[in-house]
Amino acid sequence: MPTPMMTPHRTPNPKTTPRPTNLQRLNQVMERLTLKAALAPEPSAAAASSGAALVLPGLTEAVRAIPNYIARSGLFAPVRRGWRAYHDDATFLTGKNILLKGTGKQLTEDHADIWMHAMFLQTTVQTGQAPRINRADFLRALGRPTGGSAYDWLHTGMHDLAQFCLRIEAKRPDGSIKYSCGHHPATRVLPMIGGFDYENGEYQLFIDPRWSQIFANREYTLVDWEKRLQMRHELSKSLQRLIGTSSDQEQRYSLQILKERAVYAGPMHKFRAVLERSLLELEALNIIASPRIDVASRGNEQAVWNRVEK
Repeated sequence: MPTPMMTPHRTPNPKTTPRPTNLQRLNQVMERLTLKAALAPEPSAAAASSGAALVLPGLTEAVRAIPNYIARSGLFAPVRRGWRAYHDDATFLTGKNILLKGTGKQLTEDHADIWMHAMFLQTTVQTGQAPRINRADFLRALGRPTGGSAYDWLHTGMHDLAQFCLRIEAKRPDGSIKYSCGHHPATRVLPMIGGFDYENGEYQLFIDPRWSQIFANREYTLVDWEKRLQMRHELSKSLQRLIGTSSDQEQRYSLQILKERAVYAGPMHKFRAVLERSLLELEALNIIASPRIDVASRGNEQAVWNRVEK
């Protein structure tokens, strides 16, 4: 049986010193999760630009992958349908070893589904090849019906991803550049999808080979695709990506951080209700256990759960 949400016991906050911004706090949480991966060797930029094959260990028909930096950020967000802000070189994640910026319309969890499956298909072809896919098969892989409105939805999503570009720079612990796309005059921005052609019911996808660097050294989260397709709530999908970026069994996140990451514009009490609903859904799918809302030492509400071991 799902664990009922707990009503937090509030205590006064005696601290009067200035606190960091929510974005700073988010990245303080994320920094420790990337240190181990940052210490690992990585492929050269020349290898990535030469069209190195996108090989992702752990990927199967039932599993998809997303880079950790993107999974932790609000690049994809569970925003309501029909409302999407336009970002102009907006910062989605920043910290000691990472700077992630993006330009384009806010991407949603629907876009995340399309993008993760497109990346999966890129791993099924040889180096330098652009996968050709039947649009009906693509929709079925996303658990979607086929038909006029679904085809329009997919085509619009492809356009959005092709038009959304990243500037991303990752550094090693010693401060040297690990990889950089779009931050310096010598490097181009990185499109989510490099482009696509459409003809006779088929797409041909063109994925920028530099994504092989972003995914390198297993710096990615494996997403249980079958469970994701069962989710009814968009915030559940968003949290599934976040949960997978940490191997910690017990995970804690400030409600304010989660609200900001979800690009939720409503009041906190409404977000809290949405969050509780999603936590119960994740528990029912055996992704997390014992979800609850606690009060941290400073008096702020935080969501706490245990990640179910794979």
